[in-house]
Amino acid sequence: MSEKSSNTVWHNAAVSREMRAAVNGHKSTILWFTGLSGSGKSTLAHAIEERLFEMGMRTFVFDGDNVRHGLCGDLGFSVDDRSENIRRIGEMCKLFLEAGVISLTAFISPMREDRHRVRSLVPHGDFLEIYCRASVDVCESRDVKGLYKRARAGEIGDFTGISSPYEEPEAAELIVDTGSLSLEDSVDQVLQLLLQRGVITVPEMTDGADMS
Repeated sequence: MSEKSSNTVWHNAAVSREMRAAVNGHKSTILWFTGLSGSGKSTLAHAIEERLFEMGMRTFVFDGDNVRHGLCGDLGFSVDDRSENIRRIGEMCKLFLEAGVISLTAFISPMREDRHRVRSLVPHGDFLEIYCRASVDVCESRDVKGLYKRARAGEIGDFTGISSPYEEPEAAELIVDTGSLSLEDSVDQVLQLLLQRGVITVPEMTDGADMS
């Protein structure tokens, strides 16, 4: 990585994060979904975004595959490259936080140190780690891409859960048992978290969901 320039100065925007929250009607935050491949991170993140969007909220999903098509297209899957992948996403989410957006990320992000590094980038309470908990067996049974099969055959190296470790969160803000819960129940758990944390204040959910 090239050296950091000494000629850059942080520019404070005239429009503050608080001003954006007042106009948006909700606070910004980072919802960091972590879990094994096939645990339902992307499915859950997009389902939550859909619900929040229907409520008129400003959201954006950073999906692992999509990010690697552009911003992180130069990175592989070594330990160092995975760490850099998460670092870049963390910095991007930090900017979106200032922009007043609810960011939802869907990355395996297997190492606690990398997740902690992103958490440390933003003020306390603005990084909500959500562990999508599902066993390897469940994830493998959902493997429509055939990645687990290829990993077990030795065709894919450094595959999390098979040939590369996954470090479970030790103090996640929320654990969602995506291996057993329905998508609807999983979404409701996350929305409850957002209500409890004061990120959103509108209790009227779509589809008649009970948020009491």
